[in-house]
Amino acid sequence: MYKVIIIDDEPVIVRGLSQTIPWEKHNCQVVGTAFNGKDGLDLIRDQKPDILISDICMPGMDGLTMIASIKSQFPKMQICILTGFRDFDYAQRAICLGVTRFLLKPSKMNELLDALDVMTTNLSSSDVEIKKEELLISDTEQQDSPEENTASSFIVKNALQYIDENYQQKIMLSEVAEHIYVSQWHLSKLLHRHTGQNFSEILNNVRIEKAKELLNNPALRIGEVAEKVGFVDMAHFSRVFKKIVGISANEFRNTVLSK
Repeated sequence: MYKVIIIDDEPVIVRGLSQTIPWEKHNCQVVGTAFNGKDGLDLIRDQKPDILISDICMPGMDGLTMIASIKSQFPKMQICILTGFRDFDYAQRAICLGVTRFLLKPSKMNELLDALDVMTTNLSSSDVEIKKEELLISDTEQQDSPEENTASSFIVKNALQYIDENYQQKIMLSEVAEHIYVSQWHLSKLLHRHTGQNFSEILNNVRIEKAKELLNNPALRIGEVAEKVGFVDMAHFSRVFKKIVGISANEFRNTVLSK
């Protein structure tokens, strides 16, 4: 039996989907429901469903980021979106991230059943492929699917943007991961895969690049520059600056201002 989770902030829709679709005929079972994105993500991580049916326009949730998070962590999961958000570009982006079906509310029963047929067929085909792969002996790492790569790139882009917008604050990997709906471990893995750097290295590089810009202003003391880019310890700033740039902040300033 394929496990199904339903997420929607309208209880009547959750109840209707749970009770009216003949799940067993499609070899499916509803294993959980949620009424907001946060509880839904917790449920997904706990149950690891095969199929997700969800709205993506719920309060406090970035729908595309949630989709990317799910497909990056659970690439085989089939996702059907039910939404009243009528935006063609948005739908295209969701499909690029790996959504199987994008249905507009109110959806007709035949549309839902067709989507369910497609998702279970995809899962069945995936099961066959996995069994074939298990028979092969290979020293090469299995390649990610195009959708998984797209989702992972989307997550990394959002993470880097968040860092660039918040570098002045005391930010941690856990905060960034929570913002884009993934675990710290998963985000750390993606950042290293896509950038070749860990979180601290990325953050320090952003801060030092900003510091180099501020050092062009002779009215700012070096201690002020360090504080403005998020360093609370001047000695730490000095060590990081010299490690990344190759010279001290004072030497850098003198070089820039002498030109």
